[in-house]
Amino acid sequence: MINRLKRKFIIIATVFMFILMTALVLIMNIVNYCEVVSESDAILDVLSRQNMPFFDEKDQPPKMKDDKMDDFVPRGMSPEVPYESRYFTATVSPDGEILQSDLTRIVSVDDDSAKDYVQKALARGADHGFIGDFRYLKTADGGGTRIIFLDCGRKLDSFTSFLWISVIVGLGGCVAVFFAFMLAAGRIVAPIAESYEKQKRFISDAGHEIKTPLTIINANVDLLGSDGEKEELSDIRQQTKRLTELTNNLILLSKMEEAEHAIQKIEFPLSDLVGETVGSFRAPAAARGLDLKVDIAPNITACGSPDAIRQLVSVLMENAVKYSKDGGCVTVGLAVHRKTATITVSNETADVISESDLPHVFDRFYRTDVSRNSGTGGHGIGLSIAKAIVDAHGGTISAATKSGHDFSVTVTLPM
Repeated sequence: MINRLKRKFIIIATVFMFILMTALVLIMNIVNYCEVVSESDAILDVLSRQNMPFFDEKDQPPKMKDDKMDDFVPRGMSPEVPYESRYFTATVSPDGEILQSDLTRIVSVDDDSAKDYVQKALARGADHGFIGDFRYLKTADGGGTRIIFLDCGRKLDSFTSFLWISVIVGLGGCVAVFFAFMLAAGRIVAPIAESYEKQKRFISDAGHEIKTPLTIINANVDLLGSDGEKEELSDIRQQTKRLTELTNNLILLSKMEEAEHAIQKIEFPLSDLVGETVGSFRAPAAARGLDLKVDIAPNITACGSPDAIRQLVSVLMENAVKYSKDGGCVTVGLAVHRKTATITVSNETADVISESDLPHVFDRFYRTDVSRNSGTGGHGIGLSIAKAIVDAHGGTISAATKSGHDFSVTVTLPM
């Protein structure tokens, strides 16, 4: 149980850390990409201005004072940026013909490539976007359209590099946190483990201590009853019997949990064992007018403790017979699915079972009736014993209801 708690803690903590790191990496890269787009659009906006003083006839950038340059370059952008950028432009007629192109500010694009970029930009309805490494902007130019293509290759390469670095760092952080949680899990769950061990030890010790006075009480009741049975003695005998059964069940549950994954296992005929155990409940089922339907596949073997599995089936059958409505139906099945043996016990219930009850039916002393009526003679611990047995065998157990007036328990055991 403690080992399962450690594993669950490590898995949950690692998953939450992975989600957190994923969110951080995603947010950082989205912000980074938006920054690339925003900066590129700002440069394209500057380049699209008709009166921007680019280069003079000597192919030299103009000499302008900062207060004059502010009329063209927005604050926060270096005045040198427009002149350092690599771009080309093309003016296109309404019918898609290239009227004029300027490739003087870029050497990696020739006329054919420029035409290809222009056609792709015209095919898109948006006025701006990415085509490969180029960010384009469409502006009106007289009766045609002027398209500016800005080379963003370096920015996109930096973005891609940052993306991969952040992903690698994030994954490395998750791995580091996983190992850190593995090392710290023992200390974190240590108080819970100590409390759990004390609880098990108390139940075991108290159970053995209670058995002695119960034996004495029963012996004295039998002695007093030798002079004639009285109603008071019958009540005492009945209640001590219930308390003895509860004590024995608690001791059994404690032993099963202590023997988790250390139970002595042998190969045995599961089909025969389930058939014999179910057969012993035909008389109690008939006494209540229940229809007992059995579908057990033959020749199924399993590896485990025959006594424990017999106890498991007995608990499930006792629970089904005890809580079935009079004249109802109890169905028992045993089959093989994907190298696991599946035992299913279903019954029609007298009381309504809600979906909210199902996660708790295997808890100790849990009852679906809030009044905790003990008229059925149960203690609310049977399914807890069943779960402990299944866990000790490395199997799974689950409960389900379809209509609220039925209850089904499914057990899978490794073969």
